[in-house]
Amino acid sequence: MITVLNTILVGTLATLAMSAFMYSIHTSRLANADMVRALGSLVTRDKDSGLLAGLITHVVGGIMFAFPYCFVVSVFPESDLLTPLLIGGLAGFFHGFVFSFVMIALVAENHPIEQFRQAGVSVAVAHILGHIVYGLVAGALVYLLGIHYGVRLAIQ
Repeated sequence: MITVLNTILVGTLATLAMSAFMYSIHTSRLANADMVRALGSLVTRDKDSGLLAGLITHVVGGIMFAFPYCFVVSVFPESDLLTPLLIGGLAGFFHGFVFSFVMIALVAENHPIEQFRQAGVSVAVAHILGHIVYGLVAGALVYLLGIHYGVRLAIQ
């Protein structure tokens, strides 16, 4: 039970870190990366009321993705923090890479708010970087909380 609760904590904290990172990219005007509001406004069809809906949706999704992230990171034997960071960061890179294409192809083209229909390379890169942040935080927390699902790779 503690593993499940720790995984929920990992998902929540990693998602909040990713959201803050993405929002900092957005506020610095490097890319239109206000993805929490973009996600919420898919539901509410209104940018102003989309923040809460987006935050709830994003955190719930982040918790769900924490389970495979935590499982994959915990499968690899680690002797220090570097291994879970690398595995988490790589998982985040691949997750972000796939998500960026899905987001641009399916979400941006059909988004109800004009501002969020503009999704080019800078937005894709911002999402990849945001997912890397998620993976790094998840990997670090798996290590620090000692999360294990009872499966280990025997690497020699």
